[in-house]
Amino acid sequence: MHILIVEDDLDLGFALQRTLKTIGHTSEWVRRIDHAPPAFELPPFDCVLLDLCLPDGGGLDLLAQWRRDAIAMPVIVITARSALDDRLAGLDGGADDYMVKPFAIEELISRIHAVQRRYAHQSCDVWSIGDIEIEPRKYVARLKGELLDLSPREFRLILELAREPGAVVPKGELAQRLEPLGDPVEFSAIEVHMSNLRKKIGAHRIQTLHGVGYSLTV
Repeated sequence: MHILIVEDDLDLGFALQRTLKTIGHTSEWVRRIDHAPPAFELPPFDCVLLDLCLPDGGGLDLLAQWRRDAIAMPVIVITARSALDDRLAGLDGGADDYMVKPFAIEELISRIHAVQRRYAHQSCDVWSIGDIEIEPRKYVARLKGELLDLSPREFRLILELAREPGAVVPKGELAQRLEPLGDPVEFSAIEVHMSNLRKKIGAHRIQTLHGVGYSLTV
């Protein structure tokens, strides 16, 4: 999972990055609105942690801009503002969750996973797509109850396709998601990993839209 942190507090920012790294998630951290990636350059983040009070403006303005630009990534507001009006403004403004500081980072991590499940239309930590089961937090996948022997890249590919079964995921998006902090993976490498994945789960379960990307069938 790759997470964007928009938070000006140094201690909290470092703590969030450190915790996310220990559980296997990558992250990018910015402390100002004008340091956040523009909508047209946003990489495919799995979740955003957004403070409302930033040195150069309000986080809700940034959130409103993303929603106007049809950016559908999950956003969790993290803020010291606890008034009901503030909470309603955050949720009505497009946030998926709202946490008041101070909070337990462990709870925040659970909420990140919860919004991820909702975006993937899954009700629990075990994602079911036809006869495939995926446990994102354990890096485990099964086919008809049998454990699949997947490489890290193969697991990441099936996880990305499983976020929206039946929908085509563009190659460019997959290339970024496989290496969120580095150079995008070359399309030729994706094709090799996808070929290996097909052999392990059945070629009929992954459809190719030539020149565009791939989809996971159910």
